[in-house]
Amino acid sequence: MAGLSSRNGSDFGGPGEEEESIISTRGIEAFGRKVTTTAGHLLMPLATGDPSSSTHYQTAMSDLHKQLRRPNLQRSVFSFAKTTPTDLVRSKLSTSEIQYRALTYLPDELLANIPEDENTYSLFQGFQATMPENSADSKRHRRRISRGRKLLEDEKSESETPPNIGKLKREKNSLNHQLEMMGIRKNMASSEIHEIDNKIANLNSMRKIVLERLAGLEQEEALLEHDIMDVENRLEDAQEQLDNAEAFALAAKEEEDLDKPDDSAMDASFMSESIYEKLPSANSTPTRPKRHKTIRRKSMPILHEHFEPGSMIREIQAHNDNITALDFDVPFGTMVTSALDDTVRVWDMSAGRCIGLLEGHTASVRTLQVEDNILATGSMDATIRLWDLSKAHYEPQDNRINKGVDEDEDPLAFGNPEDVEFEPPMGSMADCPLFTLEAHVDEVTALHFRGDTLISGSADKTLRQWDLEKGRCVQTLDVMWAAAQASATMGSSEGGWRQTGRLPDASADFVGAVQVFDAALACGTADGMVRLWDLRSGQVHRSLVGHTGPVTCLQFDDVHLVTGSADRSIRIWDLRTGAIHDAYAYDSPITSMMFDNRRIVSAAGEDVVKVYDKLEGRHWDCGSGVTAEEESRTPAIVERVRIKDGYLTEGRRDGKVGIWTS
Repeated sequence: MAGLSSRNGSDFGGPGEEEESIISTRGIEAFGRKVTTTAGHLLMPLATGDPSSSTHYQTAMSDLHKQLRRPNLQRSVFSFAKTTPTDLVRSKLSTSEIQYRALTYLPDELLANIPEDENTYSLFQGFQATMPENSADSKRHRRRISRGRKLLEDEKSESETPPNIGKLKREKNSLNHQLEMMGIRKNMASSEIHEIDNKIANLNSMRKIVLERLAGLEQEEALLEHDIMDVENRLEDAQEQLDNAEAFALAAKEEEDLDKPDDSAMDASFMSESIYEKLPSANSTPTRPKRHKTIRRKSMPILHEHFEPGSMIREIQAHNDNITALDFDVPFGTMVTSALDDTVRVWDMSAGRCIGLLEGHTASVRTLQVEDNILATGSMDATIRLWDLSKAHYEPQDNRINKGVDEDEDPLAFGNPEDVEFEPPMGSMADCPLFTLEAHVDEVTALHFRGDTLISGSADKTLRQWDLEKGRCVQTLDVMWAAAQASATMGSSEGGWRQTGRLPDASADFVGAVQVFDAALACGTADGMVRLWDLRSGQVHRSLVGHTGPVTCLQFDDVHLVTGSADRSIRIWDLRTGAIHDAYAYDSPITSMMFDNRRIVSAAGEDVVKVYDKLEGRHWDCGSGVTAEEESRTPAIVERVRIKDGYLTEGRRDGKVGIWTS
C-alpha cells in the first residue's frame, strides 16, 4: 500500500513536475486514484473490524500530509482558488482566437438597432469608386483624342492584324467597370445631396426655434420699456407736484408778509391793484405750462431682419374706407392710420390691436407723421393737432406677452386676418391731445416736423412754419407769390408757376409733399415743381424742373432728393448740382413713396408695392397682389406706403393695412 501510495504520489507531482498546473489532466486523474485508494483502505478496516489494518490509514495520512506540504502543490492550489471561470476558459484559447472573438463580438442592443441601409452599393464599392483610376494628365490626354482619330486607328488596326478577342474583352470589361464606377459616384453624390438637405432642414428647425426665442425676448423688452416709461411718468408727476407745493408755500408766505399792516389804521381797500393781481386765488395752484416731451425707445426690434424679403408679418382691417395716411415710429412699435371714414386709429403692431381712437378733428385727416411718441395730424378741417402717444392708457399686459402661449399660437406675432377684432377701451387716448394749430383757411394736405419746427402745406396755397414750443405760427410762405417773384426776377418761366403737360386733375393737392431739416425746406406742388426754400430768408433758392405732373411725395437725405409724381415717374435728384441723378417710370401715377438706407418703396396704383433695391439695382414687387392669382382673390389698390429699417407698411383702398418685410 505504501508503495502504491508512493507511486501514485509520484504520478501526482514529482520534482520534475513542480511547474505543472494542478488543473492538468494527469494530475486530476492521479489525484482521483489516490483519493479512491485511500478511501478504500480507510473504510475496509472499519468494515471488517480488523485492528491490524489501521496502519494503512496512518500510512496513507502521513503520505498525503507529505504531499500537501510540498510548495509547488500549495502554490497550485492557491492560484486555482483565485482563478475565475473566465480565466479558466481563456487559458484554453490562443491569443489570436481571443482577439478575433473580441473584434467580432456585437452586443444585442447594437444588433437590435441596425439602421436601414438604403444604399445600393457597399462601402467597399464606394471606397473603390473614390480611388483615382489614372493620373490627371492621362485623363486630359485621353479626352483630347478626337472621335475621328479613334475611328482611323480602328480601321488601321483592322486592316493590318486580325482582331484580338481577348484584348477587346478586356477593353469591354474595363469600360463596364468605369461605367459601374460612374454609377457609384452618382449614387454617392446623390446621397451627399440628401444629407445636405437633411442638415438644412435641421438648421431651419433650429432657426425657427431661435426666432421664436428672439420674438419672446422682444416682447418682454417692449413690456419692460412700457414699465420704465410708466415709472418715469409717475416720477415726473411726483416731481411736478413737489414743485407746485413749494411754489404754493412760497406764494402763501408772500401773502402773509403782505397782509401784515404797517399802520393799524390802514384799510385793505387801499391795496393797489398791481399788488392784488400778484396774489394767487384761494382755489388756484400755480402751475408751469406743459411742454411736449419726446420719448425715444432705448432698444430697436430686429426680428423682421431675419425673414425673407416679401414675407407678410400681419394684415389688419384698420378702417372701412380708403386709407388716407399712415405712419409708425419703429418696427413692431406704434402705428397711426387715418381714412375717409373720419377716424384716426392708433395700433400696437406687435400685437395687432387698436390702442384707441384720436378724437378732435371734425373732418378726415389727410396727412400725419409719427416721430417717437409725438404725432402730428393735418385734416380737411384746416387744423393741425399734436398728440402725445405716451399718455395713452394702454396696458401691454392685455396682449399675448403675459399670456400663456398655446401650442397652436404663433409666437412670432404673425397675425391671423380672421381673429376677432379687439375693441379699444373707451377714453384710452383722452390724455393724448397737446394743442391745436389754427391758421390755414383750407384743408391741410402735407406736413412734416423735426424737433420744434413744423411745416404745413395747405390748399390755401400757403406754407406755414410753426414753433412747437410756443405753439404758434412764425412764418407764412406764399407759393404763388414765390413763383411770381422767381418769374419776374429770372425773366422766364423756369422758376414761375408752370402748367403741366397733362390735363389739370381736380383731385391733385396744391401742396403734395413737404420736408424740413433745420432751415432747409423742400416742397412739391401741383405744377410739377420742387422748390427748395431757405426758412431764414423765406425765399426759394432753387427750383427743380423735370416732372410733368403734380408732385405727390418727396424725401431727401444729405445727398439726394427723391420725388414721386402723378406723371408716373420717380426721380432722384442730386442736391449738390440740382441735376437728375436717376429716374424710374411706372404704369400708373405715384401716390406715395419713401426710402430707407437700402430700398425705395412706392405705391403706383397697383395691388402691390413697388420696391427698388439700391444696393442690388433691381426692382421687385411686394404685397398681396404677388400671390393674388394663385389664391384666386383680388386685393385692393395700395394708396400709402411707409418703410423704416426694412419694415414695410402699406394702406389700401379697402381700409386694410399690410405689414411686410422688405
